[in-house]
Amino acid sequence: MKLTQALLAEFDQEMANTRRTLERVPDDKFDWKPHQKSFAMGHLATHIANIPTWATETLRRDSLDIAPEGGEPYRAPEAKNSKELLEFFESGVAAARAALAEATDEDLAKPWSLLKTGQVMMTLPKGAVLRSFVISHGIHHRAQLGVYLRLNDIPVPAIYGPSADEGTF
Repeated sequence: MKLTQALLAEFDQEMANTRRTLERVPDDKFDWKPHQKSFAMGHLATHIANIPTWATETLRRDSLDIAPEGGEPYRAPEAKNSKELLEFFESGVAAARAALAEATDEDLAKPWSLLKTGQVMMTLPKGAVLRSFVISHGIHHRAQLGVYLRLNDIPVPAIYGPSADEGTF
């Protein structure tokens, strides 16, 4: 099995789980925070919804400067409501899946760098970027969002096993 096929299977599973979590974020809780140092629920959910776009950026380019000297810093769009949130997510997932399906294992071995004002912050093979900064990063924040849901008495979806709200899949 090619590495791209394995990543696609994992990507599809995690994106389905993420969608089930994002679709539970209600419009009236976008400003809710569990703590003053925490993201608001809408900002956290938007961040999660935008993570799939990083896969496309990683596969289509060799680097990203998040604060290019003399240019505008990277800013992800911010969803204003649940409908926009899911639209951002679905659009990003479709583009990321297409880019990954077109990629070769050789493409995944090529280096990718994250820069800030022209200085390299990190360089990893594109496959490692996809696995860690896209899939694992999304899982991490999806778990945070699950806690936000629980604290607001919003049913938490079953992800890797039953949740207290959904006894079965």
